[in-house]
Amino acid sequence: MSIHPSSAISVLGIDPGSNITGWGIVRECSGRLELVANGVLRVKGDSFPERLACIYHGLHGIIEEFHPEEAGVEQVFTAKNIASTIKLAQARGAAIAACASFHLAVQDYEPTLVKKTLVGTGRAEKEQVAFMVARLLGKTHIEGPLDSTDALAIAVCHLTLRRFRRLEGLS
Repeated sequence: MSIHPSSAISVLGIDPGSNITGWGIVRECSGRLELVANGVLRVKGDSFPERLACIYHGLHGIIEEFHPEEAGVEQVFTAKNIASTIKLAQARGAAIAACASFHLAVQDYEPTLVKKTLVGTGRAEKEQVAFMVARLLGKTHIEGPLDSTDALAIAVCHLTLRRFRRLEGLS
């Protein structure tokens, strides 16, 4: 059975961070999920603007290599330390700018929504999310840090909710 290429879509999931930014690309074809690639950007730079440039250029290279059609990015959650929240928001902005430079549609996802979509509870631990990501992608384990599996979770969540939105449009 031949599957028409236009029925496949790949999504870049991004878990932004000012020290480590997780990324993962998942392809869906006829409802089947496939791991394309994943990893982390270990952000380097002497100044914070250099660190933001590292995130931008790193994701720019990933998008250029893998050509995802859409992207999902984790929203900033409110932390007790406002300076950390601001840095995280700026890292997220650099990630979104990299996606925008390729005209990718970007969707925001709250961490609790990603967890609830994959695990069934918004308070799931990172290890539970990593376990479910691996299972949904037909793997027993996914190599790499939890930042990477968090990014894959965002991509899987995006594809799942995208499918639901499409089904709602049919009714």
